[in-house]
Amino acid sequence: MYRIMIVEDDDKIASILQSSLEKYNYLVTRATNFKALKEDLIAIQPDLILLDIHLPAYDGFYWCRQFRTVTNAPIIFVSARAGEMDQVMAIENGGDDYITKPFHLDILLAKVKSVLRRTYGEYAAVSASNGEELNLNGLLLHRTKNTLEWQSKRVDLTKNESLLLGCLMEKVDTIVSRDTLLEALWDDVDFVDDNTLTVNVTRVRKKMEELGLHKVIETIRGQGYRLLTGWDEDGVVE
Repeated sequence: MYRIMIVEDDDKIASILQSSLEKYNYLVTRATNFKALKEDLIAIQPDLILLDIHLPAYDGFYWCRQFRTVTNAPIIFVSARAGEMDQVMAIENGGDDYITKPFHLDILLAKVKSVLRRTYGEYAAVSASNGEELNLNGLLLHRTKNTLEWQSKRVDLTKNESLLLGCLMEKVDTIVSRDTLLEALWDDVDFVDDNTLTVNVTRVRKKMEELGLHKVIETIRGQGYRLLTGWDEDGVVE
């Protein structure tokens, strides 16, 4: 039974979400102390978090960053703010998906089911069976740990960042289409803004730059992305 944490200060919406999720046998906990959400999360240890942006004290972007210091559990933003920049900020601050209010419960439930299956279920098992680690010129991706290492440095990845980089590493020096990457990261691609993929690629690039690898993911306009090899010890592609 998966445990879901709802971070929503609108009691009516939170109640609807809770009752709908519980019908599908999810174990649901609603946050109540909006000044100590990180402590609540540590106590609850959820498998998935539904997070609003507009909250008392601090907004959802702040709490998403705080959550990411202690968990890699998927985070779906559920917000009335429908602007593109809000969605970009949600992904950049550590979110995995975004759905706007008002929403159809069937769509939200499909997203919840999809991300849980991808993170913990049948699709996660497929990824692990393909090899828990990928090693490319000393760049080591730990798929089960969602970490990336190079030259004794290590960064943590979100589940989506790990999946994205894994796809690129498996097809190194080959153009991987945007559709292929979208399908690898999200089951319900019809509900995913293409800009969300761009944001995730940007995040992966930043993580690699933190390790010292620069300009190793190439954008192929109108086609997709390519992970380049042949970088030297300074992280520069030759």
